[in-house]
Amino acid sequence: MSATDVARSVVLALVRAGVREVVVAPGSRNAPLSFAAYDAAEAGLLRLHTRIDERTAAFLALGLTRGGSRAAVVCTSGTAVANLHPAVLEAWHAGVPLVAVTADRPARLRGTDANQTTDQMGLFGPQVATHDLDTVLDDLPAADGPLHLNVQLDDPLVPPDRWHPDAVPAAPPPPRPAEPVGTTVPLGPRTVVVAGDDAGPRARRLAAAAGWPLLAEPSSGSRTGPALRTYRLLLGSSLGADVERVVVFGHPTLSRPVAQLLARAEVLDAEPTTRAYAATLVADPVVDGPDDPAWLEAWQRADASVSRQLDALLDAEEARGGLTGLHVARAVGRALPPGGHLVVGASNPVRDLDLMQPAYDVGSRRKTIANRGLAGIDGTVSTAIGASLARREGNRNLALMGDVTFLHDAGALVIGPDEPRPDLTVVVANDDGGSIFATLEQGAPEHAHAFERVFATPHGVDLAALCQATRTPHWRVDSAPELTHALDSPAGGVEVVEVRVDRSRRRALDEAVRALRP
Repeated sequence: MSATDVARSVVLALVRAGVREVVVAPGSRNAPLSFAAYDAAEAGLLRLHTRIDERTAAFLALGLTRGGSRAAVVCTSGTAVANLHPAVLEAWHAGVPLVAVTADRPARLRGTDANQTTDQMGLFGPQVATHDLDTVLDDLPAADGPLHLNVQLDDPLVPPDRWHPDAVPAAPPPPRPAEPVGTTVPLGPRTVVVAGDDAGPRARRLAAAAGWPLLAEPSSGSRTGPALRTYRLLLGSSLGADVERVVVFGHPTLSRPVAQLLARAEVLDAEPTTRAYAATLVADPVVDGPDDPAWLEAWQRADASVSRQLDALLDAEEARGGLTGLHVARAVGRALPPGGHLVVGASNPVRDLDLMQPAYDVGSRRKTIANRGLAGIDGTVSTAIGASLARREGNRNLALMGDVTFLHDAGALVIGPDEPRPDLTVVVANDDGGSIFATLEQGAPEHAHAFERVFATPHGVDLAALCQATRTPHWRVDSAPELTHALDSPAGGVEVVEVRVDRSRRRALDEAVRALRP
């Protein structure tokens, strides 16, 4: 079986399974796959993207898939495969059906010191479904989450002719499962609903039906209607101490107060997943009407009070002449219009957004996504570009991240002249280092002797020069009005808005915020 036949069958199987985007990183061993993907794109069966770095390519594919257009990433053998690992791990923990297609030498060359040959089977761990292919593929194997196709390709690696594939009908969708029979959750105990990453609107619907406070992370898909903005602070008050029961949707990861709540309260889990805390599984939870309205009203009054105090604190901080990450998050949250799309990075930005993003109206859809499967800073710019490309129509794409996260994936700005580019504004809160650590134990004064060198890690990088090297439009702003103006005036294409913020007071500000009480 020729390498060309095998490669073309893999591409057709991808298309039949609903893959509409293929990201290729160049290489010799994956040449048959690259030629097949190119010809399929020319035939209109998929959209082709190329990137020179496999890690960037993998996170681009992850972003495309998270944005709603399923993608595969294709790479050559050897260390190239290992560079896919961060994105595949994130996809597995987040339940994203990313497809990794890795080229390999024939099995007879394994263990012989053949160039760029290692044991690629099982490289992504036992959780990721892996298939070793040495012949044509009829259909894409089923997988719950990411899928790894390791394709053995023998010489010759270039096709004898151009390929003109016909339109391939997509596989019929699986039959819709019967509507689940909801588990009725009794009223009575003082209950809150926690909506973690990718919880979806179910959390908001249950909270609204029961009249329970909704504690919704920014990427939950439930930051609407009854969601409370300052829930993280309220959990440290007497209201938080009064909580007796929690109904959990999605994957909550952001906050220690929520983790502490889940460790002490009765937990009803609405997700069929393994949790680190003891929980009772409740399938599609429902209630028999609203609970005592006084419980929700107390939370809403407290939320309004703490929100006013928080805004006043930030206004005073701004009057002193300094912007903080909280100011940046507030501006980005306000700039996200109905129908808009926001990708938010890990560490402080997603936590700042958690405090500053309002609860949007239920009828005005906005989408916020984040790589919260493993909550790493890897590939955030690439994820944002991919997620924006998946929205072939839409009005506004934003990304919010810190400077270390941006620098970690600066290679994402290396985009070839013929590659698809989205309209995306990347907002970088630049405090010249990792200010998240200032808010943690290692940021305490007694550790000041080592803090800058091994935690804050100042870098001094000129982001404008970095953007200029990749011909990426760059704005630097130093005030809230300038930031608002920049957000209101997108240049088109991928652009970077750098906001200089001061981290010298980050720990003190964090302590002042956490001390707010209704």
